[in-house]
Amino acid sequence: MPGGKKLKNRSIYALACFMLALAIIGGGCISESKENPVEETVSEPVTLGIIQWDDSRANSQVFKQILEAGGYEVEVVNADVGGLYQAAAQGDIDAIVGVWLPITQKPYWDKYGEDLDYVTNVSTGAKCGLVVPEYVTIDTIEELNENADKFDGIINGIEPGSGIMQSTEKCFVNYEMGNFELYSSSTVGMVTELQSAIDNEEWIVVTLWRPHWSFARMDGLKFLEDTEGVYGENDNLAIVARKDFQEDRPEIYEIMKRYNMDLYDIESMMIDIDKGKSAEQAAADWLAENPEKIDEVLGNQ
Repeated sequence: MPGGKKLKNRSIYALACFMLALAIIGGGCISESKENPVEETVSEPVTLGIIQWDDSRANSQVFKQILEAGGYEVEVVNADVGGLYQAAAQGDIDAIVGVWLPITQKPYWDKYGEDLDYVTNVSTGAKCGLVVPEYVTIDTIEELNENADKFDGIINGIEPGSGIMQSTEKCFVNYEMGNFELYSSSTVGMVTELQSAIDNEEWIVVTLWRPHWSFARMDGLKFLEDTEGVYGENDNLAIVARKDFQEDRPEIYEIMKRYNMDLYDIESMMIDIDKGKSAEQAAADWLAENPEKIDEVLGNQ
């Protein structure tokens, strides 16, 4: 019967379509199970705060590129010291590489430390204070006042609000430096003034720290002895993180704890930066010469 035959053909067609659909679905499931047995959750980028000092920029870029070599995505936030401490304490960024503790940035640690995790020391033996050329015939901060006219009554500083500037303000009280004024500038501006004074063998006193490329590029710089201990003993260059970072990203936290750098190596990159290289390129070049550092920090050794 023609109508029955048509109905039978339609049923066979529908069944074929159904079987084809099952095959496609089944094939998709088989393909997914073989090629992607478990779909991994994409991790959030690691957010690093970078203080705009050459040592911190070089240090941070080395660590950033090591993380990237390990397959991690990294975002950076460039800001002033106080802003980064606050951001980490509030959980807006994950970590800051190259903070100066326990001395230079003590005011920021006192303010935000309860909400931060002191992860590790990257370098030890860092130092900051007041620096003069070696031809300047004084050796202590106490001797500044009696020679104020030779310095034009000026201490050449860097960015206002930085830890070394806050410590220098304390010098005015502890050493009764009423004959001086502290000039705020930028790190670049301070170094420019220092180089100009050295070229002309003029007396100059600046706020300076080590590691800094100027000690390698300018012959004969010395720290004035700080008998009052305003600048404290030697500092550490450290990593601090937001309070819950270890719990959230334990694998990266362990990488952070393995990260360390010699001051000499940091200064060598700072010289490259001063010569015109970007911090990114200086770090990349250093890692190309020291590839073992990548495996060491990532824990592949």
